[in-house]
Amino acid sequence: MPGVEAVLTAADFASLRWPAVNALVTPLHPPAAELMSPDRLDAVGAVVAVVVAATRAQAQAAADAVLIDADELSPVLDFAVVGRDAGSHNGVTQAGHLVAEMRVEHGALPARAASAQARIALPRVAAMAMEPRAALMRWDATGGRLQAWLSTQTPARARLDAALALGLGPECVDVIAPDVGGAFGGKASVFPEDLLLALATRLLGGALCWQSTRMEDLVSGTHGRASRLLGRLWLDDAGRMSALQAEAQFALGHWLPYSAVVPMRNAARILPGPYRIERLHITAEARLSNAAAVGIYRGAGRPEAAILMERLVDDAARWCGFDPLALRLANVWPAADLPRTLAHGGWLDRCDLPGLLQAAAQGFDYAGRRAEQVRRRAAGEWVGIGIGLYVEPCGQGAESVVLTAKVDGQFELATGATAQGQGRETSFARIAAQALGCAPEAVRVLHGDTRTCPSGVGALASRSTAIGGSAVLQAARELRQRLDAGAALPCRVELQYTAPQEAWSSGCVMAAVRIDGDTGALSVEDITWADDAGHVVDAASVRGQLLGGLAQGLGQALMERVVYDEHGQLLTGSLMDYALPRAADMPPVRLISCPTPSAANALGAKGVGEAGCIGVPAALLNAAHDALSDWPEIQLDFPLTAERLWRAMQSPR
Repeated sequence: MPGVEAVLTAADFASLRWPAVNALVTPLHPPAAELMSPDRLDAVGAVVAVVVAATRAQAQAAADAVLIDADELSPVLDFAVVGRDAGSHNGVTQAGHLVAEMRVEHGALPARAASAQARIALPRVAAMAMEPRAALMRWDATGGRLQAWLSTQTPARARLDAALALGLGPECVDVIAPDVGGAFGGKASVFPEDLLLALATRLLGGALCWQSTRMEDLVSGTHGRASRLLGRLWLDDAGRMSALQAEAQFALGHWLPYSAVVPMRNAARILPGPYRIERLHITAEARLSNAAAVGIYRGAGRPEAAILMERLVDDAARWCGFDPLALRLANVWPAADLPRTLAHGGWLDRCDLPGLLQAAAQGFDYAGRRAEQVRRRAAGEWVGIGIGLYVEPCGQGAESVVLTAKVDGQFELATGATAQGQGRETSFARIAAQALGCAPEAVRVLHGDTRTCPSGVGALASRSTAIGGSAVLQAARELRQRLDAGAALPCRVELQYTAPQEAWSSGCVMAAVRIDGDTGALSVEDITWADDAGHVVDAASVRGQLLGGLAQGLGQALMERVVYDEHGQLLTGSLMDYALPRAADMPPVRLISCPTPSAANALGAKGVGEAGCIGVPAALLNAAHDALSDWPEIQLDFPLTAERLWRAMQSPR
């Protein structure tokens, strides 16, 4: 066909394997599989061929002419019941395979019946960054080097993965992440397309570009959530939480991104969240399925923990006759008791949980809204109030920085952290400038380029300000000392900062909702949110991150859902089928800043970018249950669509 230079299939990529997976959970049992299988398709969206042509239009036309001769196999869908150690199912290798499991046990559970029980299903959702995935590769045959421009959150790790795939040393690969239009965890790993393009570039020479479409991102990009949760909570007669049991299942899709097991690990280790509960029995497992991969998505297991715990607390309050706010105040850790190592071995950062509850209640006018709710319910309205209290681990490990004083009086700051629209340049320049005693405009921030920046972790897990910012602070203080001592220009400080503990942010969301009795449509009347982000570097950026996270949490709670049919075919393959929140869906929001500096890092900062996806869905689910409290036995799952709520209202009371 016109313009076609090559059509590459599995035989051309036989040397490629999936890159490494973060072994945060042991034992870990990743599948052994080719990057492109010669005889099997494990999911709709798996790559079967690479068509290279002179123009995008010519390549697309040629790709449309590729014919696939395949026999249909019965898929293993998410959460299908299969053998514990399934290795194949109807010929589809590895589906149902148990990849990882966790168990947290401390103390014995009570013999009596639990005070509350909750079962929650969280569907797959799509990261849906403004910019889909993209890659541009150039092979220098003379020098034996690969230059890769990637839309990625983790250029240093992408460099290692590409080098390993091509059998090169890392010094022979450069990865550049220019202005990246959003990521939310969906660009934290390299993708098959990235590594296939890298090898194709080496085979063919020159430069190759690939750009995903929105539909391709929906079918072959990583999804988030995909979990099922079951919990039981015990209270004593005085309303003290005495024990918690939780079971969590996570679907992984057909291949493992680098952080595939992080959501499962986070959910298991966060519970019981902000509450003083010493007796715990928590189990979690993650399995493969014949669908797109599931990776980290804004929150990555933190929303699951908060949603389950907050649903249990509200349910226990209803059945045991306590006010939901009062029950929380009686059971959270007092500020004076934090930070501390918990009974099950975890560490909880410094925060003021009672203060967050009280600040949110005052801003929301909790007592007045409860009285108003009684009046409106008597008038025939279905209105509810929901609370979402959360703690969030969000700043762990190390980050690198190189800070240089230039001869012209300016400063150059190169960081291992990256940016996808979070305002990283502004905050890092501000941190450095304050320590150096100069204007922020005098600090030039470099990031996302392995040629000019030190190797680092990148931007994920709400860690960049807490860890990367602390690295900047330490480097700036050291450079200032050298300059004050008379060091000659140019002077350079290069260091890696490792946080002694993991920062935990926290917050409390209160939401008021109304459900239309005729249609089931849920409207969010307003939200009040008290947030603890620790030391705040740039208030405008924090506000933007909070509102952005709130919008995505609202989308998950009310409308977003990736759907496959019984044959493993994706039904939500475009924005005609997959709903996203728009500006008109955003409710009035009242933000209250209640910062308590972190005890876990030099800057005292905590994460903020994921908080809206953690507290908001929990509050909205509780508000919907509260509005429909005349149906105490109903099961509500996300998304809380009008159809689901209307059907719930048709059941017997």
